[in-house]
Amino acid sequence: MHDVVFDIGDLSPTLCRPAVWVPDNVITLDETLAMCRRIHSGHQKLRTVLRMIENTGVQKRHLIQPITATLDHPGVTARAKIYQREVRQNLPAVVEEALQSADVQADDIDAIVFVSCTGFTMPPMTTWMINELGFRQDVRQIPMAQLGCAAGGAAVNRAHDFCRAYPGANVLVVTCEFCSLCYQPTDSDVGTLLSNGLFGDAIAAAVVRGAGGAGMTLSVNSSYVVPETESWISYEIKDTGYHFRLDRRVPGTMSMITPALKQLTASNGWDASNLGFYVIHAGGPRILDDLAQHLAVPAHAFRHSRAVLSEYGNIASAVVLAVLRHFFDEGLPAGAQGMLAGFGPGITAEAALGTWTPAVTRQDPHALPNGTDREAEVIRVRSVVG
Repeated sequence: MHDVVFDIGDLSPTLCRPAVWVPDNVITLDETLAMCRRIHSGHQKLRTVLRMIENTGVQKRHLIQPITATLDHPGVTARAKIYQREVRQNLPAVVEEALQSADVQADDIDAIVFVSCTGFTMPPMTTWMINELGFRQDVRQIPMAQLGCAAGGAAVNRAHDFCRAYPGANVLVVTCEFCSLCYQPTDSDVGTLLSNGLFGDAIAAAVVRGAGGAGMTLSVNSSYVVPETESWISYEIKDTGYHFRLDRRVPGTMSMITPALKQLTASNGWDASNLGFYVIHAGGPRILDDLAQHLAVPAHAFRHSRAVLSEYGNIASAVVLAVLRHFFDEGLPAGAQGMLAGFGPGITAEAALGTWTPAVTRQDPHALPNGTDREAEVIRVRSVVG
């Protein structure tokens, strides 16, 4: 624990450039369709399932294991070991890239938000990260496990909340989703078969800097639960692990969520239909089509969400960070107004608003803003955080 002095002025949290990693094992759309035909040749609704998979727009997905191993179910114990092994092997490089992109070091991080709905450990992976990756022993741990795809937005929002509670703090957000480890060979309902052709595996990470940094400078965020939809996206937990359940009404939820998104933007004095960028969870093409319609924005506004869906499939909580990375690659004008939103079980929507800051202006993550009179009244933040 150490004290760092900050000015009481503008310390706006900024979501910096994400790092995204996907496994080397790839399955294409054609391979997915052929596999579905072979495994479920006698399914009564096979033609419907194949058409739905084709309509997802997913051209390829990355899997943590080769497809032959993915289709096998060695048991919950074996899958838990695979999850822990693969996280520990592949997470460090992703975290290091995210730290470098934000121009901070592990010692500068004050809290870690780690989200995953496809594997469970206790102690949480944040404890392992603190012990093995050079983070301080007093870093706050914020593991999240039950918000599914919405957790990407929730992780950003909880990081934002932490930075508002402790001005100048830095928060690392990590999303780790190995959806293929939840494959259940005995499940053959239409929703499950569609999911088998939709979800992919990925790890993503990004830093929310409490001061300085380039990226999406966050202003406000919100959470919203659609009433009476609790069972529409869920896990049924059995001896064989997590069995994903997806209600056919889920694609229609955008009409229920849009009013909350419009209310959030209006509260910030913005127009939800006229923003400069949209970082939207790519749950599927119908979700994106409906949201574009209800927000009255052109389909092009969600181009990067569609690109992530095509390149990786639905990578659950990692989607929003992957989409945001596309905007970094494209480049946005300074001050562009934008929205980040993730949707998942509940049905839950987690949304944030922010403006684009194109360049880091302060290299020291704990430095005072440029031009600040150092004789001004200051606050001691790190003593509170610690």
